[in-house]
Amino acid sequence: MIKKIKSKIATSIKNKRINVFLLFLFFSFVILIFSKLSKDYTNTIAFEIEKLNVPENQVILNDSTALQITLKTHGFRWLNYYFEKPTITIDFDKDVIKKESTYVFNKSKAYLNNTQFDSQVELLSISPDTLVFRYDVNLVKKVPVKLNADIKFSAGYNTTDPILLEPDSVVVIGPHILVSEIEHLETKEVALSDIRTDLDEEAPLQLPENRTDLKFSNTAVNLKATVEKFTEGTLKIPVRVVNIPDGINLKYFPREVNVSYYVSLNNFSSVKSNDFKVICDYSKIKGNQSVLVPELVESPGTVKNAKINQQQIEFIITK
Repeated sequence: MIKKIKSKIATSIKNKRINVFLLFLFFSFVILIFSKLSKDYTNTIAFEIEKLNVPENQVILNDSTALQITLKTHGFRWLNYYFEKPTITIDFDKDVIKKESTYVFNKSKAYLNNTQFDSQVELLSISPDTLVFRYDVNLVKKVPVKLNADIKFSAGYNTTDPILLEPDSVVVIGPHILVSEIEHLETKEVALSDIRTDLDEEAPLQLPENRTDLKFSNTAVNLKATVEKFTEGTLKIPVRVVNIPDGINLKYFPREVNVSYYVSLNNFSSVKSNDFKVICDYSKIKGNQSVLVPELVESPGTVKNAKINQQQIEFIITK
């Protein structure tokens, strides 16, 4: 029992010594870091350009995006630069000169040192010493959105009306040279399957790759549609022959054809035979052709996939 107590006491003392050693090691490391960071260092770093007070009717094209600046400052400041993107502010009201279709920034090293950095930072050199910004007049253009989708419905389901996009167009604002080339925007591909309920999906837009200077009123649209249960219907529709030359009497058979279609259950009873129109165009007969080809030229908007089940109409010419 006494041996166990002695062993525990020895272990406790040993652990305390280890903890004290680790604590001193940690403090030594902290002091070393502070000592290193308090010294001055010289280095070159890229500063991004922050543009202020650009005229509203103009947009700056990103020809000049960064300045390579060599600085001398203490380690704490360098640490801050590495964690946050350093920027140089250029005020287009007072820091640039307008020349034809460009703005030119050619302020001296001393000017930047006095306006962009505090007394703990010394600016040694800048590259390039002149920045040239091309600009263009802003153009506002409204372009349509096209749906890029692969939508598969469950058997017996479909939409009565076309799929709606909200909004169906997008306003693009940017340089005239860029915006004028945009005629429409497509959605990224939307792939849906086994659909049997109403659609309400967000579809991101495929935006131009180089779009830094462009603004869009929307970067996504919603596609919406009412999905209903569909069934197949069939009606007998009379056939009418058109463009028969004068002096020709024509007899043809059959005088009616079956037209099949898909329609929602809600609209099934509203579909009538006089909503369809089937014709045969006599002027399309070639050579000794002895049959007419029926064409479905009218069908109600509530049906889908309407088709004639008979592909030929026989005819004879009588005196």
